[in-house]
Amino acid sequence: MGIEGSGSIATLLVTCPDRKGLVAALAQLLYGHGANIVDSDQHTDADVGQFFQRIRFDLSEIHTDRVAVEHGVAEVAQRFGMTVRLRYPEVPTNVAIFVSRYSHCLDDLLWRYRSGELRCVVRLIISNHPDCAEIARHASVPFHVIPVNSEAKGEAEAKALELLTANDIDLLVFARYMQVVSRDFIERYPSRIINIHHSFLPAFVGQKPYHQAFERGVKLIGATAHYATADLDEGPIIEQGVVRISHRDTVDDLIRKGRDLERVVLANAVRMHVEDRVLVVGKRTVVFD
Repeated sequence: MGIEGSGSIATLLVTCPDRKGLVAALAQLLYGHGANIVDSDQHTDADVGQFFQRIRFDLSEIHTDRVAVEHGVAEVAQRFGMTVRLRYPEVPTNVAIFVSRYSHCLDDLLWRYRSGELRCVVRLIISNHPDCAEIARHASVPFHVIPVNSEAKGEAEAKALELLTANDIDLLVFARYMQVVSRDFIERYPSRIINIHHSFLPAFVGQKPYHQAFERGVKLIGATAHYATADLDEGPIIEQGVVRISHRDTVDDLIRKGRDLERVVLANAVRMHVEDRVLVVGKRTVVFD
């Protein structure tokens, strides 16, 4: 459920200082093992002198084996100072969804997961309230309530981390999880916690952004999916969306329209991450189409 056929297409993500010969080196490496490149996209950021590439290649006709391919990739990576990530098609991303009481993003993610749109496995749902238990039960996903209070936040995070470790979780999705987690918690999953914020960041950070937008009389509101960092609402942005509003719209109208955006923006960000389309560059991201 939620995973496409395993196929034979592997994905290689590359980051390194820009220099001549990078594309040729990787292409020659894969060709030498009999792998057919089916898709390749690259980007050079002249401001920071960095090169980024995403390669998808067919393993079905290689005349060596995966270990030999991995050794070859490691050799090229060492020669050019590359950071690489190689993912095989049968290795899905294990996901944990965190939610509080608002269920719209959770509902949408679970629908897309069950329909096969998201290439991942949702292993569990963690919440600080019991409100979404029935939604999880209907989707046949284990649901865990871990209450959070200011006096024992460390204990709550420790319980959550135990569950994440036990389920071999790769990606955390904060689907309107209305809690601020600690720096230590975030640093255990660098660039692997996706949060949805209900505004077009960097505008209207913090609480009640729709109320802030209404008071400012803006004509566009937005939603932002970003990687969570220790700096609240300032992590690298993965995806954003906007919708036009008018003077006739009330705060409730903004919230209603915004929730539609939140669903789509968060789902797109999760899809991009699990398909290995995102590379983090400091406070920014490179997102391959």
